[in-house]
Amino acid sequence: MDEKRYVQYLETPPGLLMLTSTESVLIGVKWVEEKNKEETETRPILEQAKSQLTEYFQGHRKNFNLSLEARGTAFQKRVWRVIRQIPYGQLRTYQDIADAIDSPSAPRAVGRANNKNPLAIIIPCHRVIGTNGLLTGYVGGLEIKKELIDLEKMRIIEENNFL
Repeated sequence: MDEKRYVQYLETPPGLLMLTSTESVLIGVKWVEEKNKEETETRPILEQAKSQLTEYFQGHRKNFNLSLEARGTAFQKRVWRVIRQIPYGQLRTYQDIADAIDSPSAPRAVGRANNKNPLAIIIPCHRVIGTNGLLTGYVGGLEIKKELIDLEKMRIIEENNFL
């Protein structure tokens, strides 16, 4: 029997997010152009995710405390675990991630795993950039990636009274 999935949408400053869960676990946060499914009845995990993501966009949250499951291959999960450890407002390169998982010759594979991230923002793949320091592909588009990076940098500047 297929597990039941629940869907809710969240309007954010950079765009529309579709949140997907099982009964009690968040399994998807992805950027979408429009609502392509009807919202289903909500679940507490979806309400928690919406609340925490809203706090993130308001600059009041740096880390997420949600029951989640990132579904993917063993390699993808290794990459995502390292990406989740990138501190708020900091950036790492694909090479940094490859080195951290003891696969220094695999920055392209890291990029492919990053592209398959099922939990945008929660697994902060927007914090991963090219080795040359340039913004590279992001499933939500480079403009959204830049907005997320800028949002985090601005909050750090404000917290440290650099303004």
